[in-house]
Amino acid sequence: MEVSELLNNYEKGQRDFAGADLRGANLSGAILIGVNLSRANLSGANLSRAFLTKATLKGAQMHRANLSFAKMGEIQLSDADLTKANLSGAFLVKAKLPRAN
Repeated sequence: MEVSELLNNYEKGQRDFAGADLRGANLSGAILIGVNLSRANLSGANLSRAFLTKATLKGAQMHRANLSFAKMGEIQLSDADLTKANLSGAFLVKAKLPRAN
């Protein structure tokens, strides 16, 4: 899935992007509040300074993703692979990370 397609569909009200392939995508500063990216491949994606409040990323592949200074309050990250992800300065208040790697 292309970043422009995701952002356009989000603007139109779509929130379910489960299983999307967004490897290496540049979503820096994107506003994706309440988005469902369960089982999405976000390996190497740039999500720095993104707004992911109340998002669902259950089982998402986020190996080497850049999440620096991302706003992720109340996010669902259970079973997500965050191996070598950059979480410096990330806002994770009330985040749920059971079984996250």
